[in-house]
Amino acid sequence: MIKKILLGIALCVVCVTGLGFWVVSLMLPDESVDLTKTTPADLAYLDRSITHNRGKILAVVTSTAVMGDSGKRTGYELTELSRAYYVFSANGFTVDIASPMGGEPPVVIDDEDMGPFDYAFLNDADAMEKVRNTTPVDRVNPDEYAGVYFVGGKGAMWDFPENTAIQRIVRQLYEDDKVVAAVCHGPAALVNVKLGNGQYLLEGKQVSGFTNEEELFLISEARTIFPFLLEDGMRSRGATVETAAPYLEQVSQDGDLLTGQNPWSVWALAESTIEQLGYEPITRKHTGDEYSTAILGTFEQHGYGKARAHLRSLMGTSDSPVNHSLIAMHAVVAGMKMEVIKTFQLLLLASAAK
Repeated sequence: MIKKILLGIALCVVCVTGLGFWVVSLMLPDESVDLTKTTPADLAYLDRSITHNRGKILAVVTSTAVMGDSGKRTGYELTELSRAYYVFSANGFTVDIASPMGGEPPVVIDDEDMGPFDYAFLNDADAMEKVRNTTPVDRVNPDEYAGVYFVGGKGAMWDFPENTAIQRIVRQLYEDDKVVAAVCHGPAALVNVKLGNGQYLLEGKQVSGFTNEEELFLISEARTIFPFLLEDGMRSRGATVETAAPYLEQVSQDGDLLTGQNPWSVWALAESTIEQLGYEPITRKHTGDEYSTAILGTFEQHGYGKARAHLRSLMGTSDSPVNHSLIAMHAVVAGMKMEVIKTFQLLLLASAAK
């Protein structure tokens, strides 16, 4: 009897260990070329750039390096700046970069999220010159710009909402029928903006931003660390907050106001900004992350069967391979929430994508 029990235990250990190795293998990205030396010259997308200048867009990043009294480091999210920067540039707009304090702002670089556009930005002498010498927002003349784009990063929750220069820029551009865009925590810049009639800009608007669910999953003590949660802040100003499932693409547009939920919304938000400025965005090869989030969106809305069919339709026809590791990461998130069936289905999707 004891031998049978020990054998059963051994088999269970082997199965669990094997399952663990399988999950880890799905989370690991495929072997590929070293992207760290990517330059703008390596981006075929930029070869199609509009050569005549259509105007200027102001990108604003946070100057906050630490989250309140928590000691947790923060800054602007590189991927949320770099990807929009190249979309704006390729479509004929000069991009200036500003921050509340000016100079070189703190940056958050997550190696797991980095792609060719992000490394190209780090190796772009002109882009890095701008980001190391950002213009203080109180020196910005809104008349020079066709629009403004507020980059995310948790630090924005501290130095965007109460900044009167930011409020002035947003109010003037919006009332001049120009474009105001923001992504992830970037919409913190909009929360306290009042228009000339005394009404809050966000009142009655449909918007997106980093959700309470996303925030609290990553930082369980966020309510005590942050001045407020962004979703709560936007709702308190009378906004209707549109949300997708956590960490999936969601862009909201209400006239000249465009907002995105999280870093996975940057590409769509940037190209929607170009459209709102009156131009058709130049063709861009979609990324594996974009295909993965589209499949995950299908999964959330229509279930496993439809998501598997969506994946099959992309296999061999998409212009970039589906990023199986991103799907596996969503499986891990589901597992942490004890959503057993969802976890298993997402792992099957990740395995099929691989």
